[in-house]
Amino acid sequence: ELSLLRFLSAELTRGYFLEHNEAKYTERRERVYTCMRIPRELEKLMVFGIFLCLDAFLYVFTLLPLRVFLALFRLFTLPCYGLRDRRLLQPAQVCDILKGVILVICYFMMHYVDYSMMYHLIRGQSVIKLYIIYNMLEVADRLFSSFGQDILDALYWTATEPKERKRAHIGVIPHFFMAVLYVFLHAILIMVQATTLNVAFNSHNKSLLTIMMSNNFVEIKGSVFKKFEKNNLFQMSNSDIKERFTNYVLLLIVCLRNMEQFSWNPDHLWVLFPDVCMVIASETAVDIVKHAFITKFNDITADVYSEYRASLAFDLVSSRQKNAYTDYSDSVARRMGFIPLPLAVLLIRVVTSSVKVQGILSYACVILFYFGLISLKVLNSIVLLGKSCQYVKEAKMEEKLFSPPPASTPGKPPHKSQNKCKSSQEETLSASATSQPVHPKENVIPLLVTSSSDQFLTTPDGDEKDITQESSELKHRSSKKDLLEVDRFTICGNRID
Repeated sequence: ELSLLRFLSAELTRGYFLEHNEAKYTERRERVYTCMRIPRELEKLMVFGIFLCLDAFLYVFTLLPLRVFLALFRLFTLPCYGLRDRRLLQPAQVCDILKGVILVICYFMMHYVDYSMMYHLIRGQSVIKLYIIYNMLEVADRLFSSFGQDILDALYWTATEPKERKRAHIGVIPHFFMAVLYVFLHAILIMVQATTLNVAFNSHNKSLLTIMMSNNFVEIKGSVFKKFEKNNLFQMSNSDIKERFTNYVLLLIVCLRNMEQFSWNPDHLWVLFPDVCMVIASETAVDIVKHAFITKFNDITADVYSEYRASLAFDLVSSRQKNAYTDYSDSVARRMGFIPLPLAVLLIRVVTSSVKVQGILSYACVILFYFGLISLKVLNSIVLLGKSCQYVKEAKMEEKLFSPPPASTPGKPPHKSQNKCKSSQEETLSASATSQPVHPKENVIPLLVTSSSDQFLTTPDGDEKDITQESSELKHRSSKKDLLEVDRFTICGNRID
């Protein structure tokens, strides 16, 4: 018989068994464990990527001037040794000279930009207007970075490609002026961005700085509810690495300008320290929350960040090979969208205007500081190279290091000598580029997947690392897709395929 007492008794004594749905609850527990692992795995990738950007950034100040000096020395002493080769300079030396000339020209052009007038002009604007300006500058910086490396690559290739007629060398001139204009405009853009951040630091109630930091949390809303594949997450990770390193350099510029205004009083540095920590902490918190929920909503494991780290390490190791076809700093620019030339021009401009060098002792300190930078660059490169070799070995990507770079260009048929090997590997390559078998055969060398737009280096083909080596155990993870090549337009947004 139905009664209220029996209903209450059934509600109080009703039981259930979670083990009846073991797979569901196991999956939920794994999601919690994945979210707990994300901060550690993400920060390991971020630290490695930031040191890669630092290596490419220090290269502009340390080894690039020495390489330019050696290239010019070879050019001026060439008549003494005679022309044994058709080329006056090697392609790498030509690119080094072009980078050095662009750097010097843009540095002198930046002297016509008054930082103080720009600071007072921005400071006179309202808080809301400055907030809008800062957002516009972020968008413009991404657009400039996405197109800037194309301009530089076009200049390098135009200057070094084999030419049948001497008249063809004239084409380098418009590309050179276009590259100088790009670096100059991008440096001004970053200067305005640094000036806006400086105004936020010096505001009395810190309202502008608070609004700018809260803008980072808006990024979570625009990212976590989108569908992400593994390649799209790799694009976002590279963009976050570039953004975090650029913010560090902007904070350095802000501290230099503020310390100059207070006559290098060390007490003022402790006044800036809480604001600097707030900016860095907000960036780190936003990245952790964003990646944690993206991996949760898209069922991506935390082990994917080790694959991303191995892919970045492969770029560094391959740039040291004899068959390398690009400089490492350019490889970082293509992969992450980080172009060091405009940022280096701005930093040199700020340092030379903030620090006055007078007397023999001051010049001696500058020389010692330069040798210190070289030592830091060499030490950083050695440590990164050792770590990269370790990551490449763990990812079993050694075989790809000896793969020759493809020689065909987009829109043109490959060489006749390549048709023989292409016919035997065409089916395998197409299968590797589109899909992955669940159980790949043993002793099969993974092929290097290349795109028709540009040649990048990728992570190895194949399945994810097995939890155990015994085939009798059940595998709950599905086979992963290839980490295909990532284009340089990653910083323009998160492209959803």
